[in-house]
Amino acid sequence: MSNNNRNSSNKIVVPEARQALNQMKTEIASELGLSNYSSIDKGTLTSRQNGYVGGYMTKSLVEMAQRNMSGSSK
Repeated sequence: MSNNNRNSSNKIVVPEARQALNQMKTEIASELGLSNYSSIDKGTLTSRQNGYVGGYMTKSLVEMAQRNMSGSSK
């Protein structure tokens, strides 16, 4: 089964963001020691490994939003 989000309830509001999010996911996975993340079967990874990638993505996105909000309030 391919991992292409066909059955996912997550919807990307800005479709152009998909490539950037995938790139971010790959970079974070690499930083966590999961090389070739984009080409490996995610089912072979533990829940913890997959969770770390998603958690760090969320943390990074929140930090970026906070920086943007604090920069625009001046």
